[in-house]
Amino acid sequence: MTARRKGRLFVLSGPSGAGKGTVRTKALEALSGVRFSVSCTTRPPREGERDGVDYRFLSDEAFRSLLDRGCFLEHADVHGYCYGTLKGDVERVLATGEDILLEIDVQGALQVRAALPECVLIFVMPPSLGELERRLRGRGTEEEERIALRLKNARWEMEHSGDYDYVIENDDAERASRELADIILSFRTKTIRGDRT
Repeated sequence: MTARRKGRLFVLSGPSGAGKGTVRTKALEALSGVRFSVSCTTRPPREGERDGVDYRFLSDEAFRSLLDRGCFLEHADVHGYCYGTLKGDVERVLATGEDILLEIDVQGALQVRAALPECVLIFVMPPSLGELERRLRGRGTEEEERIALRLKNARWEMEHSGDYDYVIENDDAERASRELADIILSFRTKTIRGDRT
């Protein structure tokens, strides 16, 4: 009898505006057996975002309660809002043998690496800071002060891309999403061949 394949944890990060969501969505459309982990956040939803699909939108009090009870695998304060991944969500998926993809910030990714060293960290890099600024302004959802904060944080995040296992430059979303899908598939091939690293 063959042992059930253990699921693998993939972590996707990159600056706000780098196109992580687009790359992730397109990659997951091409893959089966990969679940997306819906993070919790205290930030208000953007137009078109759905609670429980894009994020779990929580009050500050609800987030703090989960944090105090030790429910988060990782959590961070990013751009003035709290974000976190629930431990139970990740553990349930991995136990089924499916892979799970987290889309979280650099602070959170480094916490996950410390807790689960076998995770795979993937960084989505914008073509340039100028292009990143153009994308952020193009959203038309935030005031100047918050855009400036996101750009400041982006510089710090990009400096940490060397802490990741893979860096994908998102100058073309179709190509970048194929690259992400290929990375995930390559780990499945290793598992099938008996390489447990």
